[in-house]
Amino acid sequence: MIAGESDGNTALSHDEQADLIPSLATKEELNEFERENILAARDWVMKARTSARDIVSDEFVRRLHFKMFDQTWRWAGQYRETNKNLGANFHEIAEKLAVLLGDVRLWIDNATYPADELAVRFHHRLVAIHPFPNGNGRHARLIADALLVRLGRPVLTWGQSDLSRQCDVRARYLQALQAADEHDHKLLLAFARS
Repeated sequence: MIAGESDGNTALSHDEQADLIPSLATKEELNEFERENILAARDWVMKARTSARDIVSDEFVRRLHFKMFDQTWRWAGQYRETNKNLGANFHEIAEKLAVLLGDVRLWIDNATYPADELAVRFHHRLVAIHPFPNGNGRHARLIADALLVRLGRPVLTWGQSDLSRQCDVRARYLQALQAADEHDHKLLLAFARS
């Protein structure tokens, strides 16, 4: 097994791991391969001619995940079909995501939150739903950044670190997510701009 559960990471089922496209032997090789795939997706999403409202759609959420992992996983862009150690029950993903996307469109239309806070709240709730088998945090950070750019703001810095590796910065990120779970978004907002 190449991708096991560790602090803040979601374990993949045997079937999900069997859908790995390249032949890789270690978690480090997988991380590097995914990183290259994600960099190409980042370039695509930042250049895409989409509005903020376009980004907060089911189609775009799935398309971005596909672009981020299409060279890595056969299930890229597809919602998970198993329950994980965190996230919504897989039968509830579409419904919970529809509610989230509707909320974010409402926040955009009514300027409910400043742009940075809106993006961070979107990111937090998307991570909490955990719609995909893997890559949820990276996907949520990138889609939040893309949304911010469409709202005329610079991308977030997310602790200026590779959050896929176990480190103190990742531990701070996970603590900030846990605080947001308790409806306190201050730590996550501060972390996102640190």
